[in-house]
Amino acid sequence: MNYLNNKPIIIGIDHGYGNIKTAHTCFPTGVTAHDKEPTFKNDLLIYEGGYYTIGEGHKEFAAEKMMDGDYYLLTLAAIGRELRIRHVTSARVHIAAGLPLTWVSEQKDAFRAYLLQNDSVDFTFRGANYHVEFAGADIFPQGFAAVAGNLGQFRGTNMLCDIGNGTMNVMYINKRRPVLSRCYTEKFGTHQCMLAVRESVLRQFGKTLDDATIERVLRKGTADIGERYLTAIRETAAEYVTGIFRRLREHEYDPELMRLHVVGGGSCLVRNFGEYEKGRVSFNDDICATAKGYELLAERRMKKTGGIV
Repeated sequence: MNYLNNKPIIIGIDHGYGNIKTAHTCFPTGVTAHDKEPTFKNDLLIYEGGYYTIGEGHKEFAAEKMMDGDYYLLTLAAIGRELRIRHVTSARVHIAAGLPLTWVSEQKDAFRAYLLQNDSVDFTFRGANYHVEFAGADIFPQGFAAVAGNLGQFRGTNMLCDIGNGTMNVMYINKRRPVLSRCYTEKFGTHQCMLAVRESVLRQFGKTLDDATIERVLRKGTADIGERYLTAIRETAAEYVTGIFRRLREHEYDPELMRLHVVGGGSCLVRNFGEYEKGRVSFNDDICATAKGYELLAERRMKKTGGIV
């Protein structure tokens, strides 16, 4: 199907350090380049003569994602996944993406230019050929996008805490409005917790746990492993969450004076291992919430400006 002459398709992409999220999909932020076409092609991206397996491993933390060419490849894979859901192979696409709260004003123009480095692209992903023309791109603040659709619930004073793989973003929202002067970005994402867990288990038992096992315990609170390993992981996770609340208090978090809203992939750690007043802390466990929020904000901006020609 060809949609090149129709209204652009808005595709929200949350470029995480651990996972790339769209409104409907989530996959690890990993790219492996190959000299020739590999045997296994389930997540193979072919672009400009190069072969790339998407979703193997995770990217290291990078303060400026546009300095890393892999994020462009991951963007193409994200677009391919969303177009596949729509049964579309040719489309005009408007990208809705984001950056950590305190980086948006400084880096948004460069990130937009990075995403729009080509007017159009042709690529193959998962065996399907795609032609995409880019209609534009919007860059929004991470975290805030995840709650943009339900700001009506944010009465009084609220603190928003968005815990990703690489960063933790904090924003005050007063009477449904973000307080731009009270936005903070900390390099204290869940990757820091993963590293601490690995080090703890290695120090105590001389063993190396695979990431999948650690992630299962952090997300679910348990896994099919020995109790001593579970205890070590849980204790380390609890220490990490204690560190989260310590940083929130440094930004004047007071549970008696405000409500706390926790979003992002790390919200499950706070829920599973934190000590907090449950009636005053809420969680959004939808890992795709930020990407969905980007799309909502982009749609609102298009309506306000009269859309894109």
